[in-house]
Amino acid sequence: MRLWLGIAAVNGALAVAAGAFGAHGLKAMLSPDMLAVFEAGARYHMVHALAMAIAALAGARWTPGLFLGGIVLFCGSLYLLALSGVTWLGAVTPAGGVLLIAGWICLALSSFRNAS
Repeated sequence: MRLWLGIAAVNGALAVAAGAFGAHGLKAMLSPDMLAVFEAGARYHMVHALAMAIAALAGARWTPGLFLGGIVLFCGSLYLLALSGVTWLGAVTPAGGVLLIAGWICLALSSFRNAS
């Protein structure tokens, strides 16, 4: 699980970088709507980087991978949508959302199974 903790930490750093880039580098380049899309991606990225770390520390076997897949598909599609304006990328976002939800459910089930 140390590998997953490291991956979570890298994702936390990437989320901070994305948030700073959105706030400072993209403000003058994107419309307010697309900037909000990018910022939503950064927010979900950070939340799920932290969730991945918690899942790794908790020893939840499948959960970190579900969170990583969700970050890539959900947050990645939001980043690309905002930067490129390619609207079909919005069709990928729900698949990432399903992985994020599955990660939370998996974490809950793992926690209930290991409850004493």
